Amino acid sequence: MPFETDAFDALPSHLGRRDFLKLVGLGLLGAALPAFGLREAAAPRGFRGRVAFARTALYAHPSFAAKRLAGLWRDEVFPIDAVVVGDDKPAYNRLWYHVPGRGYVHSGGVQPVQVRLNPPQAVPDGGALAEVTVPYTDGYSEPARIRAPRYRLYYATTHWVVRLVQGQNGETWYQIEDDKWKNFFYYAPARHLRLVPPAEIAPLSPEVPLSEKLLRVDLSRQVVTAYESGRAVFAAKAATGMGYYSTPVGHFSTYHKRPYRHMAAGNRAAPEFDLPGVPWVCYITESGISFHGTYWHNDFGKPRSHGCINLSPTAARWVYRWTTPVVPFGQQDAYKKRYGTPVEVHR
Repeated sequence: MPFETDAFDALPSHLGRRDFLKLVGLGLLGAALPAFGLREAAAPRGFRGRVAFARTALYAHPSFAAKRLAGLWRDEVFPIDAVVVGDDKPAYNRLWYHVPGRGYVHSGGVQPVQVRLNPPQAVPDGGALAEVTVPYTDGYSEPARIRAPRYRLYYATTHWVVRLVQGQNGETWYQIEDDKWKNFFYYAPARHLRLVPPAEIAPLSPEVPLSEKLLRVDLSRQVVTAYESGRAVFAAKAATGMGYYSTPVGHFSTYHKRPYRHMAAGNRAAPEFDLPGVPWVCYITESGISFHGTYWHNDFGKPRSHGCINLSPTAARWVYRWTTPVVPFGQQDAYKKRYGTPVEVHR
């Protein structure tokens, strides 16, 4: 897998670096084209896609009505050189990625990824939060690649690492403590994760009183908007609950937060879903409804969850940093039932 040092070296000349990085951060150009009235933009150097769905396809043009060229399967990684606005279907997500020499793929089933390798770092007592910085890596039952992996860990997922371990062949590994299954650990190559520094999870707008902050979730438009003193300061497309699992309407608060969570239903032998490393979780109900980052799709703008409010990992991180309670650096969660940021969910 090739390594690129900086995915933002080449910026479109018509976008300022700050605006471009902000838009890129909310889904790697996911909002940039419509916001600037563009139909196509060059992708930053090192921009890649990972197939997040079980299967998707390449087309001759950015349209599901175009000739289908080839199938793409889960976890295939490929370069992307442009982001394009396609035809009117699907209306909620018209963004396509151009794969050089191969065709166009709809963005909904493709996770934007990078490749960033990291020097191993000593883990402090009590553990530390780490983020995966490659399209995917595998977690093994021991620091060696001699048995089938326990889990595949995907780009932008977050995990609690407790030890830095030297493997038998000289490779360095992080030991990861699973938060779903008791006394369950696995190991991933240290160069594929980075320890998250304090500055990247420091609170946003801490000077704004809690009473002046509001998160509004519009289920009809599938949009999350943050307000300070009645002024919108942030907005992102979301994917909320569907059908039987509809996201509840009403007034809530972000009373319980975790920077990572292994979300699973069922048991390890027969899971309904099994998602380690879900990043930037802000719970709003005791039943588990939360804002969180999502790596198993990139299809924001329509309901598709089990009730949670799916966001891109970077948008979810923004919400995590902006809301209360604050999770102190080096801790795994914060729970304050009557001291969360107000949340309004409406249709």
